[in-house]
Amino acid sequence: MTTGKPIRVLIVDDSAVVRQILSRDLAKDPAIQIVGTAPDPYIARDKIIELKPDVITLDVEMPRMDGITFLRTLMKHYPIPTIVCSSLTAEGSRTAIDAMNAGAVDVVCKPNGMYSIDNMAGDLIARIKLASRCKVQVLASTRLTTSHAPAQSLSMSETTNKIFAIGASTGGVQALSEVLTRFPANAPGTVIVQHMPPKFTASFAERLNKECRVEVKEAQNGDRIFPGRVLIAPGGWHMVMRRSGAEYAVEIVDGPPVHHQKPAVEVLFNSVARYAGANAVGAILTGMGADGAAGLLNMRKAGARTIAQDEASCVVFGMPMEAIKINAAEKIVPLSQVTQTMIAMAQGRSLAA
Repeated sequence: MTTGKPIRVLIVDDSAVVRQILSRDLAKDPAIQIVGTAPDPYIARDKIIELKPDVITLDVEMPRMDGITFLRTLMKHYPIPTIVCSSLTAEGSRTAIDAMNAGAVDVVCKPNGMYSIDNMAGDLIARIKLASRCKVQVLASTRLTTSHAPAQSLSMSETTNKIFAIGASTGGVQALSEVLTRFPANAPGTVIVQHMPPKFTASFAERLNKECRVEVKEAQNGDRIFPGRVLIAPGGWHMVMRRSGAEYAVEIVDGPPVHHQKPAVEVLFNSVARYAGANAVGAILTGMGADGAAGLLNMRKAGARTIAQDEASCVVFGMPMEAIKINAAEKIVPLSQVTQTMIAMAQGRSLAA
């Protein structure tokens, strides 16, 4: 039994079989109402205006216009929470990263073979419910205003052994792009957990590496943390920070999910609290759930400076909200101020109230 209005869903896919199966299986959940389907983006455009869906599921390979191109246009003119559902993501994750960079709030790998399409319905229902809570108008405006070059010089000084640690989830692809493209070339060594499945993080890091002044790479076991380098935890593995003398490095470890996540922000932040302490600055960005909140508090207790993204600029105000609730965040700032705030903290400069 559900409360409130059902989530209105539009299915956009060129396969009539996929449209039929998803319409049938998604509608089994009383919280979801399938308001329509469309075989291509042009028909989808008209149905969006007519039906005003709450969430869209979108294929990539379609006639007349591909899904990624359509998604970019949609987010610019009529932003709606969109889940890209494509078999392309099974072969190479660049399509998934392109989709999230274009504004998708989630990406689902469509199984090969029609016999297995109905097996994804349960997972897709859960993702639709989460997507319906996302503020995509914030996500869309972030992508439109993000520049590949920082608006002002944020050159670092006196940052020996400083460490930046960042955690993000839903909406984090766009948020991290905005934060990292503002980094100066000599920004403190940075470790990041962005909730992503295996194989996606390598393509994500590769894309960011082309956009940023700093080096961005998917972390490998033993990678050193030093100024000008950003290490992103690989999907499906936890990442922890270790210290050897005056040097910091990361260790890629297995283990059970934490807060249902692997990699988990909590795991990273706890290790940063232990090995970096007051030499660290931590930031928790947009995302669903509570992953990282307690870890950020542990960082603050260990002497680290800590910030949380504010509600207005979050796609989903879950993780930052949980951190704020337990007083883990020393300062709450909009996404546009995250980079400058972290750098000011690393330099020990005073911050405006």
